[in-house]
Amino acid sequence: MIAPPRSGDPIRRKIESLGTRLSLPTVIKALGVLEGEHPAARRGTGYDYLDIRPYEPGEEARLIDWKASARAGRPMIIDKERESNGNVWLLLDVGREMTGACPSGERAIDVAANALRMFAMLSLRRSDDLSIVLGDDSHITRVPFNGGFAKFEHVFDGLLDRDFVRPRNFDALIDYAGRIRNRRSLVVLATDEAVWTGERARRLRTLAQTHPIITVNVSTINPFAFTDRFDHVVDARDGRRVPAFMRTRKVASSVDVHREFQAAAAAREVVKNGSTMIRGASSDAMFDEFVSLVSTTLARGGFRQAPPAGAGDVTAMDTSGGLS
Repeated sequence: MIAPPRSGDPIRRKIESLGTRLSLPTVIKALGVLEGEHPAARRGTGYDYLDIRPYEPGEEARLIDWKASARAGRPMIIDKERESNGNVWLLLDVGREMTGACPSGERAIDVAANALRMFAMLSLRRSDDLSIVLGDDSHITRVPFNGGFAKFEHVFDGLLDRDFVRPRNFDALIDYAGRIRNRRSLVVLATDEAVWTGERARRLRTLAQTHPIITVNVSTINPFAFTDRFDHVVDARDGRRVPAFMRTRKVASSVDVHREFQAAAAAREVVKNGSTMIRGASSDAMFDEFVSLVSTTLARGGFRQAPPAGAGDVTAMDTSGGLS
């Protein structure tokens, strides 16, 4: 039985609200840049006229349609919609390690899934076809999807209504991504940050040469730190409780330093490969990172790593649906 969408979840409402407030031209432009599109290489068959709109300051002059501009008496841009065929692949680690808790109290799997919902929201606004891929050490399951966001939530919730009993095999997910034939497909890989050693990040180098890659890294709790939220910590891999005598400030600090070092090394390697990475310890943090990624992409016309959530100026959303 498929579980109903959890529409009462605050983060779900934020994702749905963002989807309705972003204009279609903004969505198309953001995804196009994330996919590394270059108009000269993508013109021709598969494109249909979608909309004619006024030129906005900051857009590239080569996008102006001069015939339409002459008729309108001002610079105009014609947005085009291309036929899609599995353009976006959402790959999710569903190993039992993903049941680990985050500082927010959420499971890592739920934070990762909410991040993928954000990318699905953008893609479905553009009427793309999606492929949802779930993997652990026993199975890799692909579910093709074509429909609206409400249907996506229904299907995705059903896929995640399961027992997470098998360990992860993230290397197999990377190998699977390498076999995706459509080289223009956007590939989003979601897991927890413990996976991303520098060596594994370097494995993306070959994949990034053929596909635009975004990695979603969920930060879980430090098992040796005492917090008001958790009286005790259980290892998600084997169910063993972390002994209280090991949970000291010194050990917790060492783990924090090691994690930050690994995360920074992996981020540098991912960026070097031409990919991008978003990282967060909660669904709210992931949402902020996602908005920052989209807004930075639109502003710069390209991407590397999104700035940390909360860093720099606050991203503001106008009522017309654009990001400013």
